[in-house]
Amino acid sequence: MPTRSPLPRLCGLAGLVTLALCSGALAAPKKVTGYGSLGITNGKPGGTYTLALGDSPQSLFYYGVIDNNLGLISQQLFDGLVEFNYATYKVEPALAESWTISPDGRTYTFRLRQGVKWSDGQAFDADDVVFTYSQIIMNPEARAGDAASFKLDGKQVEVRKVNANTVRFVLPRPSPAFLLQMRSFIMPKHKLLRYSQEGGAKPADINTAWPSNVREADVVGTGPFRLSNYTAGQKVTLTRNPNYWKVDARGTKLPYLAGLEFLIIRDPQAQVAQFLAGNIDQLNISGAQFPDLKQREVAGAPFKVFRSTALFGSPPFVAYNFDAKNAALARVFSDVRFRRAMQSALNRERIIDTVYNGLASAPGHGIAPVNREWYANTTRQLGSFNLAAAGQALDALGLRDTNRDGIRNLPGGGNLEFDLTYGTDSSVYPAIATILQSDFARIGVKVNLRGILSSRLLSTGQSGDWEMILHAFGDQPDPELRKPIWQPGGALYYWHRSLQPAQDGGRPNLTRMASWEREIYNIFEDAAVTTSASRRKALYTRWQLLFAQNLPVTPIAKPENIGAVSNKFGNYIYNLGVIPGYNPVPLIYQK
Repeated sequence: MPTRSPLPRLCGLAGLVTLALCSGALAAPKKVTGYGSLGITNGKPGGTYTLALGDSPQSLFYYGVIDNNLGLISQQLFDGLVEFNYATYKVEPALAESWTISPDGRTYTFRLRQGVKWSDGQAFDADDVVFTYSQIIMNPEARAGDAASFKLDGKQVEVRKVNANTVRFVLPRPSPAFLLQMRSFIMPKHKLLRYSQEGGAKPADINTAWPSNVREADVVGTGPFRLSNYTAGQKVTLTRNPNYWKVDARGTKLPYLAGLEFLIIRDPQAQVAQFLAGNIDQLNISGAQFPDLKQREVAGAPFKVFRSTALFGSPPFVAYNFDAKNAALARVFSDVRFRRAMQSALNRERIIDTVYNGLASAPGHGIAPVNREWYANTTRQLGSFNLAAAGQALDALGLRDTNRDGIRNLPGGGNLEFDLTYGTDSSVYPAIATILQSDFARIGVKVNLRGILSSRLLSTGQSGDWEMILHAFGDQPDPELRKPIWQPGGALYYWHRSLQPAQDGGRPNLTRMASWEREIYNIFEDAAVTTSASRRKALYTRWQLLFAQNLPVTPIAKPENIGAVSNKFGNYIYNLGVIPGYNPVPLIYQK
């Protein structure tokens, strides 16, 4: 039997939708229910909610640039076919009200929610879905697309329009995590056709859509808000989308808020100052900022501070460039014995205590510890802070201070010295980088701090123009969703760039892989096709162990999610993290 979405169960709930709606005869708004465990209550319409944005979005087109700031805005403008339930992490219907999966796991058929309109009043239908996937997401020239995930075994996933309300994806082979790919934002064909190949443009022209000076009326979505104004360097203003398709448990149209404002404030301390002044209503904060704000809350300040351990969020790591321009450094960085030695010089407890004020814990290796479905406990492989052991391991590698100047020397005679690239505008990276520099110096390893804007870390990593980097990637509920990061040869496996295919769609450079990289590569290939949950669990457990033993990157800590919100607002929850799609702003209301 095909696997079905939760729609039949939902339609059985009294008062949810009429029989006609369940049969698909009329529009079927989604009723937001089931979040009582998170303290979600019915709100009242009105009010504006003000947030901080770390920098000006480079564009208003989500798939045209890799930009976290744009992502935070886009989650309020657009929707996917499916979405996560805020309380359970389970996938549930969104723009698709139901779906079926064929017994062989290769055909996914989505029945679209009828009656949904774009924010400009145009009808949403199957043409928009097919256009988004075929012309944008599967377009290898789209800078923030995901073409690799839709080419399996070198063959393209097919997306077809069955009728105005039905879309079908046909896969070359089973892909057990494919449903999670359906969370991608759907874009309006009637506004973007001229930028696409279907509209006569070149593939790369899609990246020119909706530049930062675009007319606000051209940016339309199905999300809870629509773009009202964008003033670069100052703020982004969103207003309530009157055509939004969700309602609360009483049938009141969402979102409750009349508007959202994002103030562009680059400095984290300036963001805190604006929050304390009442100019910002909610702030994501670090462990270093927690004590002061919590003390103010206890003393009667008009806000509350929330903390939680979450699946999502981005644990920081350090990586060494296996393909560094300095050939002697590249050889050292590629030696797992060096990476293990340097892990012994990484003082996680000090970082957790002083940078995060204790509001962080031991990290996983590619999987968040709270993710019970997939996490394998590799805590023992993290080792302990031991400078003496680190020094002895470096001695054994022949990395000794041969000229007695306090800095170890490379086999060719040069100093064991390299740059550490980190984000200067981060609330935690500068402190972590300074601790690493100090502790590494104690074992004769000289680290030069090279600060750049955090928004440039990924592009710098992918360029190869770095030696050591402090960065982070967000956790996801299924390892398959992080395949481009953790599978050797993947597009984001940038610490060993020479493994990546010579051309798009080609095979990675398997001959350059170390034996453990080749095994991890095969693990991800096997896990991507097996439909056996137990087999996938065993494969990903093995991957985490190989990760812990060989340290392609060295995880540092798993921070808690901490947020502060004004007492003027209700329904704030922060147990899911701050990546696009997981903060329920449509449910927030002004008291």
